Amino acid sequence: MAILSRGNKTPLGIYVHIPFCCSKCEYCDFYSVSGQDQKLMDRFLRAVCTHIKETGPLTPGYQVDTVYFGGGTPSYFGAEALAAILTAIRQSFNVSPRAQITFEANPESVTPRILRRLRGEGFDRVSLGIQTDDDDLLRRLGRPHTYAQAVEAVKKIRKAGYRDLSVDLIFGLPGQTLQAWQDTLTNVLRLQPDHVSCYGLELHPGAPLYSYRDHCGLPDDDTQADMYLAAVEILQSKGFRQYEISNFARKGQVSRHNLKYWTGGEYLGFGPDASSDFGGKRFVMIRDLEGYIDGIQRHGKVIAEIQQVPARERAGEYLMTRLRTTMGISREEYEKQYLLPFDPLEEILEKDRPYGYTIREGGRWHLTPEGMLVSNSIISDLLLAQERSLKR
Repeated sequence: MAILSRGNKTPLGIYVHIPFCCSKCEYCDFYSVSGQDQKLMDRFLRAVCTHIKETGPLTPGYQVDTVYFGGGTPSYFGAEALAAILTAIRQSFNVSPRAQITFEANPESVTPRILRRLRGEGFDRVSLGIQTDDDDLLRRLGRPHTYAQAVEAVKKIRKAGYRDLSVDLIFGLPGQTLQAWQDTLTNVLRLQPDHVSCYGLELHPGAPLYSYRDHCGLPDDDTQADMYLAAVEILQSKGFRQYEISNFARKGQVSRHNLKYWTGGEYLGFGPDASSDFGGKRFVMIRDLEGYIDGIQRHGKVIAEIQQVPARERAGEYLMTRLRTTMGISREEYEKQYLLPFDPLEEILEKDRPYGYTIREGGRWHLTPEGMLVSNSIISDLLLAQERSLKR
């Protein structure tokens, strides 16, 4: 696989997509296969380790500061397989001894043995998919666990020595009320997580629930907006700092890997449908497990698409991704990196400030929680202003 490598020393993130789940959730359109086929799992393990070993030499001078195992359900794949992949990463890349190493898990597949094994290998962060505390909703969503199992999973994670626990929650679920969502947050916060991700339900054509979305009692847009603002208020009152539209963390416990996506960092993805942004290029692996395995084994095609990203396109991405964060954007960064005028952007940001959508603090502009709700409109206006400045 040809990748343009660079000699400058730059932090690098690694993402490994584990495409296995015990069952497919109704809302999920991430690439995965359900059911356990040990031979297929073993073939994938060999292929992804080979891919990692072939790619490592193409990254001289880089140091890996984050490793993230997502999916799918990495905990379902098993501790021995995850440990083998992490070993391949360490053998092939320069991994910082202070790297944040995360694996995603579902409550039903968390066991003391898996947790101890991975902790011993250097995994230091768990992202637990709870989604809701309502067992009826969990069943309707096709989740293979109960809330009681989630509570027990948290106890096991803490007992195994993990000091960095993130939990995923979803709001805007079928039949969910604002009060029910507030109760969910209250209950989950009793588990004392260090990081909380709150995602509004988004349905895409690949998700089973998408086909009957108009008949399942989804909350309307106003209710979902109220749910979002309630999450911000409740989490901030409990000591969590919002650092991205959907993410909240206690001091010093942000997801360093995900921050790379929102701040323009470089990362390499391994596994089917995994994305990368490296050496000025963006590329995505094929969304086909058998095709990925075969491509690695036969030195064939494993990249579905690849593009060189010009600096001016990065300027637009800077606006779209940085305004997802509470870090926001600044005149100094923008003009220095992209050689474009900031004045047209500031006019728009100033225009939205009286509505309570934007705020300037310490020389940086960012969106307020209310502004996050209309971020698509604000960013669209900024991109149009940017486009006009490009034509001058």
